[in-house]
Amino acid sequence: MRYAMKNYFVALAFTAVLLPVACACGTPKPARSGDGDPLPGNPGAKSYKNPVFREFLVADPTVIRAEDGNFYLYATESGKNNIPILRSSDLVNWTKVGEVFTAENHPQITDKAGANLWAPDINKIGDRYVLYYSQPGENNKHAIGVASGPSPVGPFTDHGKLIGSDEIGVDISIDQFYIEEDGHKYMFWGSFRGIWAIELADDGLSLKPGAGKRKIAGDQYEGTYIHKRDGYYYLIVSTGDFMKDYHVVVGRSRSLMGPYVDRAGRDMLGVHHELVVGNGNGFVAPGHNAEFVTDDKGQDWMLYHTRLEVGGPRYLILDRIEWNDGWPEVRGHVPARSAEAPVFE
Repeated sequence: MRYAMKNYFVALAFTAVLLPVACACGTPKPARSGDGDPLPGNPGAKSYKNPVFREFLVADPTVIRAEDGNFYLYATESGKNNIPILRSSDLVNWTKVGEVFTAENHPQITDKAGANLWAPDINKIGDRYVLYYSQPGENNKHAIGVASGPSPVGPFTDHGKLIGSDEIGVDISIDQFYIEEDGHKYMFWGSFRGIWAIELADDGLSLKPGAGKRKIAGDQYEGTYIHKRDGYYYLIVSTGDFMKDYHVVVGRSRSLMGPYVDRAGRDMLGVHHELVVGNGNGFVAPGHNAEFVTDDKGQDWMLYHTRLEVGGPRYLILDRIEWNDGWPEVRGHVPARSAEAPVFE
């Protein structure tokens, strides 16, 4: 069965009108442009500058492409609780078009009152948009919840807790990632207590009865994303101090459930990996990437967050992924300050 990636196209139900998200954010305000001048040596090329979005602070992005051709991005928003929704036609210029939740329907799935929502993960399952989110709890008893809606901008209905740290036996249960394979649906998740996987029910809204968890990678990773290419599964995660030396790393496997290894064949359960991108070019602690997006020239692109100084706020950036001998990396292993833009015709 075809591997189910996340830049799906929407079902026929979403053809003419974007339903307003429950929070009613009013007239969308244009985001600050990420466009730049044509680059030297390629005067006809459209370019962009990082960060690509500065209107407010976003991190831990997830992205999906809809049938209207637009991309919809969801993220952790610093100082806010309800998960912003941004829209773009080109991955460079973004406009806020809503929020997943409101103050009135903000989920509470842990024992930490009023806790923020982190690291959303958007998917299309059947005819519904299904969004998974994380919420911190006291003493590392975090949890993962799930909501769904008829369109990329909702309205979203919360379905409550999917995974709790106590119930599943894994503290810091956050940073979830949904994937389908051979007719089965799986959730990968975890932070600095290991990366884990478990099978979900057919609707993706609950765990499959009787399913057991399986450890996939060691205790120094978070922010899971899995990409399939040329017969390999690439486990792409972030590691390091998220204030100063966070970075994106990767291992690969012939099987979805691993073992995931580095170039030398060493297992990620032992915290072995290859570097995708790290500090440099004035960017600090880049990490927690979204799904790869392929443009009309066949180029792969990665949205992720970075700081501009140690401990500073996080911003959204974009980089092209290069494939080097079967391994993904950002050129030079550092974020670009400017580059040729993705091509969408």
